[in-house]
Amino acid sequence: MIRVVLPYHLRNLAKVGSEVALEVTGPVTQRSILNELEARYPVLSGTIRDHVTQKRRPLLRFFACETDHSYDDPDTPLPEAVASGAEPFFVVGAIAGG
Repeated sequence: MIRVVLPYHLRNLAKVGSEVALEVTGPVTQRSILNELEARYPVLSGTIRDHVTQKRRPLLRFFACETDHSYDDPDTPLPEAVASGAEPFFVVGAIAGG
């Protein structure tokens, strides 16, 4: 069971609590997690990744095991602690401004 923590605005949009539990088959990667998340909550489609390019939206970041994975290849396996459900995969809204 993969645990995913979403930012407040996406939680409200999907009408979920602070953490979502997902079953991911195959390797646990950013792509596999986000594919399952969007399949289960279609309202999130296009909010985390661009519809066409499937690239991460600019003001969102991905963290796992206290490490920023935002610029990793989406098919790179995530740490075993995420795959086992011991640690969550975080989708974090970045703060911008001056």
